[in-house]
Amino acid sequence: MLNHPDFATLDFSSLKDTVGGGMAVQRAVAERWQQVTGCLLTEGYGMTESSPVLTVNPVDKTMRLGTIGMPVPSTDLRIADDLGNPLPPGPENVGEIQAKGPQIMKGYWQRPESTAETIKDGWLCTGDMGFMHPDGFFQIVDRKKDMILVSGFNVYPNEIEDVLAMHPKILESAALGLPDEKSGEVVQVFIVKKDQSLTEAEVIEHCRTNLTPYKVPKKVQFRTELPKTNVGKILRRELRDA
Repeated sequence: MLNHPDFATLDFSSLKDTVGGGMAVQRAVAERWQQVTGCLLTEGYGMTESSPVLTVNPVDKTMRLGTIGMPVPSTDLRIADDLGNPLPPGPENVGEIQAKGPQIMKGYWQRPESTAETIKDGWLCTGDMGFMHPDGFFQIVDRKKDMILVSGFNVYPNEIEDVLAMHPKILESAALGLPDEKSGEVVQVFIVKKDQSLTEAEVIEHCRTNLTPYKVPKKVQFRTELPKTNVGKILRRELRDA
């Protein structure tokens, strides 16, 4: 909607709140949304298996951009390591987000093995990696299965895509890891141009300015469109399979 030429001419005086969900809200989009509409873009979190809400941001100025907010009532959230041990708060303690509450499903229909993989000791294992801030706000870094391992360092596609969204010539993007003999994996990005003059060199330079060196994409591929679900979520899996 922000990219539609007539959108900024609309009357937003009756718009009280805007909530983003389904995939990570990009900082550049949220900031531009507030600039155009005068309304905060708040983010929440949940999944089908949690019916669906787990966390929400306050719908006032205490909301925190880049976080998914705090757990809804009667819901417990924790960050766990690979062995299921809870991790303390802090951005240095990234682990899997796990949840308990009355809204958590009892299991997948006639799929006991999948249920056992997803619900362990009563905790819903979401498959999303994140951390908890000391004051109770949670933040997602990315899907566990989408993490890229470059020379032993964890690289999260969301961070790269967030940086790419800041570039005025980029409409949308997707980042993923490709096998590499030297580093295990390298970062490749797929980009749909907003301005056709955009070059690969511009993309790389923009990333070098805003990212740690090992996170900078090694390969850039331009496309006219990216594969998406019917609700507009970019399908990295299809790009990887292709």
